[in-house]
Amino acid sequence: MITLVRANSKHPDFINLVKQLDAYLKIIDGDEHEFYNQYNNIDALEHTVIAYLNNDPIGCGAIKIYDKDSVEIKRMYTSIEARGNGVASKILNALENWARELNFKSCILETGIRHVEAVALYKKNKYTIIENYGPYKNVDTSLCFKMML
Repeated sequence: MITLVRANSKHPDFINLVKQLDAYLKIIDGDEHEFYNQYNNIDALEHTVIAYLNNDPIGCGAIKIYDKDSVEIKRMYTSIEARGNGVASKILNALENWARELNFKSCILETGIRHVEAVALYKKNKYTIIENYGPYKNVDTSLCFKMML
């Protein structure tokens, strides 16, 4: 059974999952990894969700306050062995619910155009493509999404 736990970025399981995520992204993003990585520091993340299967950490995600109305979805990852079982959608939905509890009106996020699975995940969960925001404004390899809560 999959269980979800709320934590923060200091949790050792979150830290280890993010290390796996970064190794995975380094391969997919190639030369652009350093550009994207500068926006993915986990030190300030106060709202993280960790997914467990039989007490083994298999996925994570976080929300970061973007502005007074929006949170940004960050550090979404499901271990390769656990993919295809709805783990990412469960994490995403838990993050959305947490954002609602905190009285935010929307979730925004950025993913790379090469991240086909991530794009499919966000579309499946009713996120709509928006104009690139913030540091991704003029980045052709970025794709930004939004969901009203």
